[in-house]
Amino acid sequence: MGPDGAPSPAVPWRKVLWECQPFPDNYVDQRFLEELRRNEGIRQYRYWAVGLLSPETLLWTSLVCSLLGYGLHRAWTSEAEPGCEPRTRLADLQSAAIFLSFTFGFSPVLKTLTESVSTDTVYAMSAVMLLAHLVSFPYAQPSPPGSFSLNAALFASVCLASRLPGALHTFAMLSCALMVFALWPCLLQRLRENAPNHFTGLCVGVCVGGVGGLGSQSPGGAVLLALALGSVTLLCPMLLVRLQRHKDNIQGPWDEAEIHEDLSLFLH
Repeated sequence: MGPDGAPSPAVPWRKVLWECQPFPDNYVDQRFLEELRRNEGIRQYRYWAVGLLSPETLLWTSLVCSLLGYGLHRAWTSEAEPGCEPRTRLADLQSAAIFLSFTFGFSPVLKTLTESVSTDTVYAMSAVMLLAHLVSFPYAQPSPPGSFSLNAALFASVCLASRLPGALHTFAMLSCALMVFALWPCLLQRLRENAPNHFTGLCVGVCVGGVGGLGSQSPGGAVLLALALGSVTLLCPMLLVRLQRHKDNIQGPWDEAEIHEDLSLFLH
C-alpha cells in the first residue's frame, strides 16, 4: 500500500502532469519529502548584533547631538561671559565644514592606513593611546586643540577606524570620535560652570551608560570599569579624607627662609 492507501502497482509513480498514471490525484510516494528544504538563505542574527548602528544612522545621530550641544554651549557661553565676544556662528560653521570635508575626502586613505599592520598591533596601539588620553587629559579644563590628550584619542580612533569595512564607516567613526573627545568635554565644562547639580547627575548617567555599553561586549571589562570608577570617585577621596588625621607637619626656626617681598624691582 502507498502512503495514501493506494495499491502499489508494478509501474512506479512519477511526479508528472502530462502522463496518465494508475494513481489518485493526491497520491505521493516515499520520496515526496526528499526535496524538502528548510530556511533557505536565512540570516542568522545575534542578540547584540541586532542593535548595531549603520554608518548612516551614526552620522545622523551625531549631527543631531552636535547641533543640540552647540546650541547649549552657545547659550551658556553668552550667559557666562557677557563681556567677552564669542566666536561667530559663521566661523563655527566654517570650521565644521572644513573638518567634515577633509575627513570625508581622506576617509578612503585612512581606511587603508594600517593594512600592512597586524590587527593585534592596531588594537595594542589603540589601547595604549586611549590610556595616554585618560592619563594626560586636563580634567580641570577642557582639552584644548593640539593637546597630547586629544591627539592620542584621535590617533586611537584612526587606528580603530582603519579596521572598519568601508570608507563611510571610517568617516562616521572619526566624526563621532571628534564629537566625543573634543566637543563633549567643552560642553561638560560649561555645564559644570552653569549647572553643577545637573553636571553631577549627567556624570553618573555617563558612567552607568559606559559600564552598561561595555557589559554588552565584555562583562569582565564592565566589572573592571565599574571597579575603576568606584575607586577613583569614591574610594580615593575617602582615603584622602581619612588619612588627613595622620598628617603631622611641623615648622620651626630650622626651616628655610621665605622671602615674601616683591623681587621684580631688583630684576630690571
